[in-house]
Amino acid sequence: MSLHHVSFGDGVPVLALHGWSPDHRLMTGPLEPVFADLPGYRRLYPDLPGMGRSPAGDIDSSDGIMAAVRGFIDEQIGSEPFVLIGESYGGYLGRALVAERPEQVLGLGLICPVGVLWHKDRRVPEHVVLRSEPGVVESLQEGEDFTELAVIQTAAALAAYRSDVAPGLALADEEALARIQKNWELTIAPESGPVYTRPTLVLCGRQDSITGYEDQFDLLPHYPRATYAVLDVAGHNLQLEQPELFGALVRDWLQRVS
Repeated sequence: MSLHHVSFGDGVPVLALHGWSPDHRLMTGPLEPVFADLPGYRRLYPDLPGMGRSPAGDIDSSDGIMAAVRGFIDEQIGSEPFVLIGESYGGYLGRALVAERPEQVLGLGLICPVGVLWHKDRRVPEHVVLRSEPGVVESLQEGEDFTELAVIQTAAALAAYRSDVAPGLALADEEALARIQKNWELTIAPESGPVYTRPTLVLCGRQDSITGYEDQFDLLPHYPRATYAVLDVAGHNLQLEQPELFGALVRDWLQRVS
């Protein structure tokens, strides 16, 4: 399966995997400003199967999604070493890729990653709103689910949601995603390989009510070169709500990788 993708720049490949339901814009929105003044990287942003403009075909499991991602890597990167970034479910896939290809992945970046696969088993805080601006909620259009995750409900956060998140959600193949979720667990489990000793970044939101921050702390023994940061006033859309801290921590990680 050939995945729809966009790419920017030249140099060391950077593969960025978005989370469940949105598309590549979830990653290009926050990451491209970071790479704007960092030459020497070729950024690859695919749409995962059933999301964005990548059809699901007959895929019915996370194993099927992983097979498509492997094919994308073989097609676009080959055997060349690359940097890997995953957000939420994309972080689950990223951790499994590291288990499969520890020598090829130069560094692993995880943004609000899934630590425990099934939501019922996760340790997560209740959803709260810590910052808001008058008129923002009232300006929402019918069907916009911005308030379900937003810890910061400001005009800037809403604008980022509308550009980076909402367009992908509108394209998701909900029937295919429901089918895949019945076989959501990967056969090759993350952290099933040797300890990953290259630079790692784990970014979590203190108020993330979707993946939380506690389960990810338990992963740290497997990543001895990890920076683990839990950002206050940040939920599951951490990259939209704390863009300056996000950028600084990603730049620090890329410097460690290089």
